[in-house]
Amino acid sequence: MASRLRSLVFRINLLTSWKTKLKGAAMTFFSFCRLTVLVTLAMFATVLVDRASPSSSLISQAVAQDEKKEQRETRRTPALRNKVYERLAEAQVLAEEKNYAGAKEILDDMISEEGKRALNSYELANVYNLQAFLSYSREDYQGSLRYYELVIAQPDIPLAMEINTRFTIAQLYFVQEKWQQGIDALLVWFDLNEKPNAGAYVLLAQGYYQVKDYNSALQNVETAISMHEGEGKLPKEQWYNLARFLYFDREDFDSALEVLNTLIIYYPKKQYWVQASHLYGEKKDETRQLALMEAAYEQGFLDRSSELVTMSYLYLNAEAPYYAGSVMQKGLDDELVEEKSKNYELAGSAWAQAREVEKSIPMMEKAAAKSDEGELYVRLGNVYLDGDQFAKAAESVQKGLKRGGVKRPDQARLVLGMSYFNMGEYNKARRAFRDAGKDERSEKYSKQWIKYIASEEQRQIELQKDIF
Repeated sequence: MASRLRSLVFRINLLTSWKTKLKGAAMTFFSFCRLTVLVTLAMFATVLVDRASPSSSLISQAVAQDEKKEQRETRRTPALRNKVYERLAEAQVLAEEKNYAGAKEILDDMISEEGKRALNSYELANVYNLQAFLSYSREDYQGSLRYYELVIAQPDIPLAMEINTRFTIAQLYFVQEKWQQGIDALLVWFDLNEKPNAGAYVLLAQGYYQVKDYNSALQNVETAISMHEGEGKLPKEQWYNLARFLYFDREDFDSALEVLNTLIIYYPKKQYWVQASHLYGEKKDETRQLALMEAAYEQGFLDRSSELVTMSYLYLNAEAPYYAGSVMQKGLDDELVEEKSKNYELAGSAWAQAREVEKSIPMMEKAAAKSDEGELYVRLGNVYLDGDQFAKAAESVQKGLKRGGVKRPDQARLVLGMSYFNMGEYNKARRAFRDAGKDERSEKYSKQWIKYIASEEQRQIELQKDIF
């Protein structure tokens, strides 16, 4: 029952830890998304003016790359006239000089009631495009979205321009944490795009994660990872981490371990070694669980008290008490392991099992001193007895019995009796064994010891006769 409870607590703590870390990663991702949007806005708002050739068209220069992408659909896009181009270029120069008010004044004039009637749909789209950039520069994300919606509302704009604009709209929704609207906008973008890249699938996966649609999130991040790996590229660390969390959430530990092992190879960090070890523990694969913790320990990754305690328990379960004691001893000496009674007890017990009595005693002494109950003083008495320190053994057991909280007082009195016997105090030993024999669980041993005391007393009497 206790083992199952520890396992459940571990899984809850691990899931909480991963959620916290993933939330931090998500915030980092969307901070990066803000930067990406800014770069995208700047790129699409820029009018590349060729000063040597003022008649160069905005279409041929600003969206030449867009036109190369138009393979599924041909649209009859109106021309961008030179006088409109010149005003856009003027507004752009002001925007580059961060004179946003001046740039906006020009653009507002261009889309005034009178001005708007003089512009064709493609010219209007370019004006709204630059307006969107200005709004974003002022951190007016809602205004930027409004202008971008006006861009795609114009008929006959180049398909690639619409595709790029729709992707920026989706990003802007995510920047504002409007997850579902961002997802919807991104899905429209996917329908228009012949070859979505891996980053777009990750962005969609992040959106689904935020609305707790974990199945869709996993499907999309798996697609992104497969695309990158298929191209011989290394997927980003945060992509693997998102997949790792989603696998763990659905208790697919095999897949989570596969991701963790990949992270260990390409992004070796403490957390991945430790979490992989814990998951092997969930699968009852103690050999691999210990192996990974050992590897983390050897690399100096284990620097928390709980990790070193876990490592020690793993060694004890593997019947390697000497290593368990060594880990605890070093952790306590280095002030990494908390100086609590339970931790000293663990160290003392490990050394005792390894037959390192001299190392066990100081650990058990500290454990007993920090405990409110007598149980640890009785256990300390056992260690003293093993170390042939009989007087200390008797004193420690008596102290434990007096303090109370001893699990098996009958066994404690057996230890007390053996301590007195080894000191030659047979009457005290006999009384201790008689008290122990009041518990039926120790009655047999009590009688055997009392009989043995009698025979030893008789042997000594006969020995005295022979001598004298």
